[in-house]
Amino acid sequence: MPTLPWTVPNPPPQHGTAFVMASRFEVRTLKDVPRFFLRSLAAWRQVRTAPGAYGASLIALPSRRVFYTLSAWRDRDTLYAYAKSEPHRDIVTSLRSTMRDSTFTFWEVDVATLPITWDDARRRLAEQARTDVAGGA
Repeated sequence: MPTLPWTVPNPPPQHGTAFVMASRFEVRTLKDVPRFFLRSLAAWRQVRTAPGAYGASLIALPSRRVFYTLSAWRDRDTLYAYAKSEPHRDIVTSLRSTMRDSTFTFWEVDVATLPITWDDARRRLAEQARTDVAGGA
């Protein structure tokens, strides 16, 4: 499955910051992959029209049961408004039982550095996963 490339729903301003979120999801079984993937496409369609979304990308690794998302937003409130709106809210609820593991990380960047690279996002997700494990031990 190819990466869905960085898409810019709303061009960022020339100056300022963006609030970035990266996530990693792992579903429990291979049979959960098609459902998760189809629902993630619905969320992808929603983010492409979301107010305040500066950009987003998705990586699907179906044979590993893993999905990554990366997005940049005007601010934290704009991201949270998207997350609480439909269909995203329903998607999260409907997929909860299929999840084995998830990791989220957030940071701010200068808009001039957009788009965020997947190397940076994966590094930050790995650091967050280590922090999550250490915090739970």
